[in-house]
Amino acid sequence: MTRRTQAERSADTTSALITAGLRLFGQHGYAATSIETVAAEAGVTKGAAYHHFEGKVGLFRAVFIRQEKHLAAALSRAGMNAPDTWSALRAGCHAFLEHCLEQNTRQIVLLDGPAVLGWGIVREIEYQHTLRLLRDGMRAAAADGWITGGNLDIRCQLLFGALCEGGMLLARTDDPAMTLPIVIREADNLLDSFAQPARTRSS
Repeated sequence: MTRRTQAERSADTTSALITAGLRLFGQHGYAATSIETVAAEAGVTKGAAYHHFEGKVGLFRAVFIRQEKHLAAALSRAGMNAPDTWSALRAGCHAFLEHCLEQNTRQIVLLDGPAVLGWGIVREIEYQHTLRLLRDGMRAAAADGWITGGNLDIRCQLLFGALCEGGMLLARTDDPAMTLPIVIREADNLLDSFAQPARTRSS
């Protein structure tokens, strides 16, 4: 048998801690989850957890990034079979709101992320994943003539902010399943305000 390298063992430990953190932070929230509990769930020592992440906040940041990657992959899949770039953009926005009903997205990304990491770090991470996909989707739709002239970067920030607020609303409502179609409809109205009227009416 080939002896595993230190780098491979380190990567396995890191992955195990993030996987355990994803489950525990998602289920119980940041405040109610100790780094000792995550380490025990991952089958490693508390010292190993501190060695790899320098504390609970560092571990949570890695968990947040893992969940952002999961969410971005879901958004990308949502628009994959769309007939055009406008439909793909709309499908991605819908998928974002739909995934806000997932427990991990709700607890880690929406509720705990800003409080633990701060809005600056949260937006920096989102810009590499979900916000980047939205920006790319809007640019593709604009290049195809679906979106009217204007500042796309600012519009992207405004739309993403609205989607995040919609997600927060869903995270805090007593009946998210009933509220979801309403939030999606209003998000569509906002998206349509950026569109070429003649094209969207005929799509």
